[in-house]
Amino acid sequence: MASNAQTQIRELGERVLAGGEIAHSEALSLIQLTDSADIFDLMSSANRIRRHFRGDQVHLCSIINAKAGGCTENCKFCAQSSFFKTESPRHGFLDWEPVEKAALEARENKAQALGIVAAWWGLKEGPILDEVCERIEQLSKSGTVRADASLGIIQEQKIAERLKQAGLHAYNHNLETAEEFFPEICTTHTYQDRVNTIRNLKQAGIKVCSGGIFGMGETREHRISMAFALKELEVDIVPMNFLNPIPGTPFEVKEPLPPMEILKTIAVFRFVLPTREIMVAGGREVNLRELQPLMFIAGASATMVGNYLTTPGADAKRDLQMIRDLGLTPDWDGHDGAVPSSLAAQIPGLQV
Repeated sequence: MASNAQTQIRELGERVLAGGEIAHSEALSLIQLTDSADIFDLMSSANRIRRHFRGDQVHLCSIINAKAGGCTENCKFCAQSSFFKTESPRHGFLDWEPVEKAALEARENKAQALGIVAAWWGLKEGPILDEVCERIEQLSKSGTVRADASLGIIQEQKIAERLKQAGLHAYNHNLETAEEFFPEICTTHTYQDRVNTIRNLKQAGIKVCSGGIFGMGETREHRISMAFALKELEVDIVPMNFLNPIPGTPFEVKEPLPPMEILKTIAVFRFVLPTREIMVAGGREVNLRELQPLMFIAGASATMVGNYLTTPGADAKRDLQMIRDLGLTPDWDGHDGAVPSSLAAQIPGLQV
């Protein structure tokens, strides 16, 4: 005989598969599950929801730290904040050549997009914006991968429109956590600044990639609040990062989330956001360890390949093998991901 939890999981899963939604209270009930058998049932239902709405293709993307360190913001998780003493690299905004090399490596790894990421408050009119738009245009026209970016706060819609005109496809700007918990992680800008940025991007016709970091001391209730905030904002891609404590930051002493807690959280996000691209990104290697493949069974439909901003990622070939071993395929729009020799020849030392 099925337990009450099993019955609830099945009924909610069937509702979502039929095009329905789950309520905030129901999502909270799911994330409070503690029995491992119930969590595996939850993952199984989330897997069916992922397959129904997203198929068996795994979306892959990569990033490049285009401007590193010295950030004016005090986000307590971030190695690049000028408030903290870390071993994070520091350099100004990159020229085209290293971005081009990163794009070619991303394509070789079957990533569809390269995100140009900068550690600063955000963008305003001026020479920095001009240079950013030039780099986006170069990447967009290069014929390698799609041009994405994560460039901080955008207070004016006209800035977002300039990025769109330059060829930007998607912009990452995380909510990071629930509104009520946000002051515990950052005080130099507000949660509303982030919401306004997302709205400006959407109005400019740019796809929005927005999620958060888990394991910063938030409650399960906070995680559900963020899931429903992302649903209300109708973001396109939801990156789920899991804190990898960096020495020198205020969060260096945080205890990592247990792998089963992480998998359960991914599964509940799939229930709440059934049609969205859910991407498991930063911290997956260090937190999930040998259970990494289960992130897809728990409902993830995307992941990041290659290195992160200040920490190394997994070997891309192993990630691709993991995806294939699960019977999934990289979502490469019908291409094999190989870098054309005419492009690779432009970058000495690139392995193809």
